[in-house]
Amino acid sequence: MLRLSKRSVSNLLRSGDRSFRVAAAAGTSISRSSPSTTDVKRGDTESRWYSSLTDGKCRKSESLAHLNMKTNWFIGNRYESTAAASDSSSQAPPPPPPAEKFEYQAEVSRLMDLIVNSLYSNKEVFLRELISNASDALDKLRYLSVTNPELSKDAADLDIRIYADKENGVITLTDSGIGMTREELVDCLGKIAQSGTAKFLKSLKDNKDAGGDNNLIGQFGVGFYSAFLVADRVTVSTKSPKSDKQYVWEGEEGSSSYTIKEETDPQLIIPRGTRITLHLKPDDKGFADPERVQKLVKNYSQFVSFPIYTWQEKGYTKEVEVEDDPDESKKDDQDDQTERKKKTKKVVERYWDWELTNETQPIWLRNSKEVTTEEYNEFYRKTFNEYLDPLASSHFTTEGEVEFRSILYVPPVSPMGKDDVVNQKTKNIRLYVKRVFISDDFDGELFPRYLSFIKGVVDSHDLPLNVSREILQESRIVRIMKKRLVKKAFDMILGISLSENREDYEKFWDNFGKHLKLGCIEDRENHKRIAPLLRFFSSQSENDMISLDEYVENMKAEQKAIYYIASDSITSAKNAPFLEKLLEKELEVLYLVEPIDEVAIQSLKSYKDKDFIDISKEDLDLGDKNEEKEAAAKKEFGQTCDWIKKRLGDKVASVQISSRLSSSPCVLVSGKFGWSANMERLMKAQSAGDTTSLEFMKGRRVFEINPDHSIIKNINAAYKSNPNDEEAMKAIDLMYDAALVSSGFTPENPAELGGKIYEMMDTALSGKWSSPEVQAQQHMTQTHNAELLEAEVVEPVEVDGKK
Repeated sequence: MLRLSKRSVSNLLRSGDRSFRVAAAAGTSISRSSPSTTDVKRGDTESRWYSSLTDGKCRKSESLAHLNMKTNWFIGNRYESTAAASDSSSQAPPPPPPAEKFEYQAEVSRLMDLIVNSLYSNKEVFLRELISNASDALDKLRYLSVTNPELSKDAADLDIRIYADKENGVITLTDSGIGMTREELVDCLGKIAQSGTAKFLKSLKDNKDAGGDNNLIGQFGVGFYSAFLVADRVTVSTKSPKSDKQYVWEGEEGSSSYTIKEETDPQLIIPRGTRITLHLKPDDKGFADPERVQKLVKNYSQFVSFPIYTWQEKGYTKEVEVEDDPDESKKDDQDDQTERKKKTKKVVERYWDWELTNETQPIWLRNSKEVTTEEYNEFYRKTFNEYLDPLASSHFTTEGEVEFRSILYVPPVSPMGKDDVVNQKTKNIRLYVKRVFISDDFDGELFPRYLSFIKGVVDSHDLPLNVSREILQESRIVRIMKKRLVKKAFDMILGISLSENREDYEKFWDNFGKHLKLGCIEDRENHKRIAPLLRFFSSQSENDMISLDEYVENMKAEQKAIYYIASDSITSAKNAPFLEKLLEKELEVLYLVEPIDEVAIQSLKSYKDKDFIDISKEDLDLGDKNEEKEAAAKKEFGQTCDWIKKRLGDKVASVQISSRLSSSPCVLVSGKFGWSANMERLMKAQSAGDTTSLEFMKGRRVFEINPDHSIIKNINAAYKSNPNDEEAMKAIDLMYDAALVSSGFTPENPAELGGKIYEMMDTALSGKWSSPEVQAQQHMTQTHNAELLEAEVVEPVEVDGKK
């Protein structure tokens, strides 16, 4: 029984205004035939129309004429030979006119080689180019039909159909567009980059008649010759409504000439349009796989405004009767009470039919007010193969100097991991030129590296279709597009940060915060957009991150700067001696605990006229200087500072009285223009063990002492009483090593530091918990050792006037 698919029925109903009839015949089947209609000749036939749903049989050896090359553009046409047709075919047809041979325009061979081997880096773009040309032809026909309806009277449907014959390595692409006359064939296909579309637009501009929608894609010359990327022979059969004859153009790769002849085979006559047949190279026959063709169409031409059909194998499930086993039948006959039931099984019937491939409509062409959030989210999940909804989206149109439409998304998670902030190449931005997909392989052309996580589509009206990496890098249009895309991306992220749902931005920051910090380093032009989006822990907010705006709002009236300290963790940051005086004065300090934080803040330099100050650097000014107190401290401890500097030597640049300490005796601060302790630690970790080249970047270190601390007072007393006392010298060395560790620096000789600590412990703990007898014994031993040492001293004597 004949079955009709919904698409077949709808196609037949659409063609009801034409003189087409559907005739059913028992036992008929549709054939999947070779698209090379020039290779198979048939006699005159009678046209009958069938759905491609049949009894499941599929013959692949018959002509593409069965797929309706004659009148209805592949909607299920089938030709049945009749007796009358056989009689008429017995008469010898008149000989066809000979094909005319033409030479290509000068240097075409070189240009073709350039196009095939250099212009296109990916072979699969040939199908995109041919579909774009077909779309041009359809668009041109639609535009001209407004003023001249006679042009489209032969066939009303405007569509593109692609047939792939995997066995023979042939692809046939047919459109029902404007077609070409003989002169246009010579003009457009005999000259590289000679564009019918370009001529058409130029004529409209010259005639001041360009007010319509002239949304035509690309240049036919260059795009057409991309067919030779995969084909060694190309046949173009075309029929223009301006001409009564159909012409066939044929060219081969590497040839300096081509042929044009008139089409005389009635099986190959088409009412209007162009049929391009590609005979693929042996190494490229894989492109003739119907599934691969469908995938390429969905990838590159999903949003072309005309329907694109591909010839696909399908199947449907039906139940069939199963013959009974003779033994079981005998048992059933013996049992009269058993009711016999027919046994059936489910089988899948295979058939071939046209399938609409570009069903998805470009959502970015719609008015943003008409698109719901659910539709944006669905488009995001389907386009980028995601399962979670985006955090935010932005749909906008840019007109004026540069025209393009775009939808951008902020993904909910980072697919490459939170620590991957240097991956420039992503496939997150899909670039279209007038709805035709161009590329998703970018290296910072449309978005800077730090915003590479942004996903979206960009549809430009100003870029050429055959855009290359070099064109993107040098194009002024692309630079303007990039600037506006970046601005919209920041607006979208700012919207998340201002949302009432604080968790959304916390999720964003957890995944992409490092990207924005990288932007502080790489993109100075957008510092004002990046800074409000940054988040940090602080001395007054150790559990929840705060923005720089919140920090500025909480600043003291007398506070003139934004203070920060860089460390490897919040614990080490809040226990650093640099914070003591600031915490007493209730001044908030930002904790920079990520490796990239310190460089990012230093790149910003200031925020809202407030400079960023590292509290671990020298010359810290907290705005509470007491000149009288400082003068008195310098007078009291000035010589002691010089004494300590002489002992430490080149380890420190100077020894100064500190204004940042309250409970610690001393601290080691970095030079104003040198690395901080945190930066020095990070750079050593990245130097692969060779630190010799980093010495000059360490900068000078300043040893600051707290004049109010008891240890410093004792050191001062030691200097005044006996500057050469060895115990005092050891105390200075140990004090420096302790300050080195507490300030975040790494000791050069940890074992030596440990030995000093053990020695001081031994002296401090000696006899503290021992019994009186043991203490007396230890005292006698120490006294005896001292006497022995004193007895060994030998004074020089004079003998005969000589020592």
